[in-house]
Amino acid sequence: MSDLNALFTQMQNNFDSGAAAGLDAVFQYQITDGEPYYVAVADGECNVAQGEHDDPSVTLHMDADTLAEVMSGETDGMQAFMMGRIKADGDIMLATRLASVFPVA
Repeated sequence: MSDLNALFTQMQNNFDSGAAAGLDAVFQYQITDGEPYYVAVADGECNVAQGEHDDPSVTLHMDADTLAEVMSGETDGMQAFMMGRIKADGDIMLATRLASVFPVA
């Protein structure tokens, strides 16, 4: 299994504040074989924390390997969603912005 902390640190490092302009959202990650994490984006800033947010904008359900593949660019997030490897609850349209806000290095 992937090191979730390293994956979310990489996500924070890849954060594109320009692409996130005007975005105020909380992305909750429910990792089926690991700990939950959330990524809060507001005012061009990105904060990552382990745990569950009280009021996420969108919740993404996936396993750690799927997250690692999407983060590395090996798998396209939208394709993984269409294949049922990622499930989403809440504002699903927000999830479509993840690729531009957190581009693959």
